[in-house]
Amino acid sequence: MQVYLVGGAVRDHLLGHPYHEKDYVVVGATPDQLLSAGYQPVGKDFPVFLHPETKEEYALARTERKSGTGYHGFAFYTDVSVTLEEDLIRRDLTINAMAMDDDGNIYDPYGGQADLKQRLLRHVSEAFVEDPLRVLRIARFAARYHRLDFKVAPETLSLMQTLSESGELNALTPERVWKETSRALMERDADVYFEVLRSCGALKVLFPEIDALFGIPQRPEYHPEIDCGIHTLMSLQQACRQNYSLDVRFAVLVHDLGKALTPQDEWPRHIMHEERGVKPVTEVCDRLKVPTNTKQLAIAVCKEHLKCHQALNLKPGTLWRLLQRLDVLRRPERVEAFIQACECDSRGRLGLENRDYAQAQYVREAMELVRNIKAQDLPPEVKGADIGEMLIERRIHALAELKEQHSAVI
Repeated sequence: MQVYLVGGAVRDHLLGHPYHEKDYVVVGATPDQLLSAGYQPVGKDFPVFLHPETKEEYALARTERKSGTGYHGFAFYTDVSVTLEEDLIRRDLTINAMAMDDDGNIYDPYGGQADLKQRLLRHVSEAFVEDPLRVLRIARFAARYHRLDFKVAPETLSLMQTLSESGELNALTPERVWKETSRALMERDADVYFEVLRSCGALKVLFPEIDALFGIPQRPEYHPEIDCGIHTLMSLQQACRQNYSLDVRFAVLVHDLGKALTPQDEWPRHIMHEERGVKPVTEVCDRLKVPTNTKQLAIAVCKEHLKCHQALNLKPGTLWRLLQRLDVLRRPERVEAFIQACECDSRGRLGLENRDYAQAQYVREAMELVRNIKAQDLPPEVKGADIGEMLIERRIHALAELKEQHSAVI
């Protein structure tokens, strides 16, 4: 029985990157041997065991054969005769098809180390096209290692295009698409994920609402980058740059979907795009089974982001109603996430990436003001429904004073 560290841990070890997850492959062993050694069985599709002490995963070496559609459509075969090379060839990329033994010796039958040096994401074998999930994984790796100048090999991109055109991507479950996409969104260069998906035709299949933004013009005096799709990715870059949360990054990604629905004879203006965008944002979230909090923020940013941009000029009552809709009294963290997303939208423009966004601090001050006006601070004679009315009156009055202060400074 031989045990090897495999996959991403070996790749990141050679790159000098920190890694936490470790996967092992066991060659020349049977399930009974691992059970007798105290390993705990997990997994239904193939024999995977947890180490009795570390709880790390150890999988018996296996081969696989395509037996259906989608990424679940595989038949696995494990036996003591399966070699390390046979196990590694079923993996997606050469840089993920390496193994390391306890002495630190690297086993690299498919040129992974050479591709690491050349900064190439290259498929291991033609069997790559049997698993549609690999399209998303390679796009995610491209985002993760973009800062190291990794590129998808042309021949691999061609296979990704073949998968995109085959209809196999439709076999991916919404949960799996969201899992890969949410992980990609948290990379430093999340925009690269969507660029790669677009370059191989997968964006049109999986995210048609986002794909539709490319090629649609905007007014150059407000958007020097002009193209709506480019603006979307530039805004996402801003969210990554600030290391904002997944909810903020996703909201930024879908904030302008309504511009794809603007009648062509109205271009490059996009009046009412906020209202038009609510339907496609909702549809994307429902289709991918996006978590509720993520969905709620995305819809709020889509519908209200122009109000944030106009915050300095809003009437106090209008600003109060905006804060109410954002649930300012119960969910101040949502207001903060909303502000962050709107700031990314403002800065996601060519040449304006570092522009000042005074609206952010203004809305934060407004949030603190209204939250600090509470029922216990009202005169004791105020009772019943009058409490709510007076709270609203005082909050709007405080916002009016805030506006006057800012106007005086300006």
